[in-house]
Amino acid sequence: MIAFLEELSRPEYVHVLLNPLPVYGLATAALALAGALTFRSRPALVAALALVAFTALSAWPVYVLGQNAYETVNTTVDPAGQEWLDAHRHRAEKLVWTFYALSALAVVGIAAPLRWPKTLLPLAALTLLGALGVLGAGGWIAYAGGKVRHVEFRRGLPNPEPE
Repeated sequence: MIAFLEELSRPEYVHVLLNPLPVYGLATAALALAGALTFRSRPALVAALALVAFTALSAWPVYVLGQNAYETVNTTVDPAGQEWLDAHRHRAEKLVWTFYALSALAVVGIAAPLRWPKTLLPLAALTLLGALGVLGAGGWIAYAGGKVRHVEFRRGLPNPEPE
């Protein structure tokens, strides 16, 4: 138990523990939101929007922990892993804001209908569309991250990205 608690002080370990939450959690939240939209249930819509807000915002600690873990991980992987790590970091730096924007949109989707009730369905639908786009971004980030230490997943090196 003490060894586990010691591991929790290492950002690379906690990053690996939490990194599925922004993608898998958001995918689950998007499914819940789609179901709530289908049934047009106000309580379900609010709950699903809250789940979208939480899971999208979970990208923040994952991102910060990843940044803090970069140097440690970079020194422990092979050259191809270092290229994938750099691609993973670059993609996260470039796209993490989309998770924050989605979280803000979901909060607006909860708050605005308190004053303007007819905005709930359009804002929920817009949030669902945003969630699908952010899931694409998250998948692209995670794709590179999964190849850092897993040689069996690699087929070549990441494509250079335009600046």
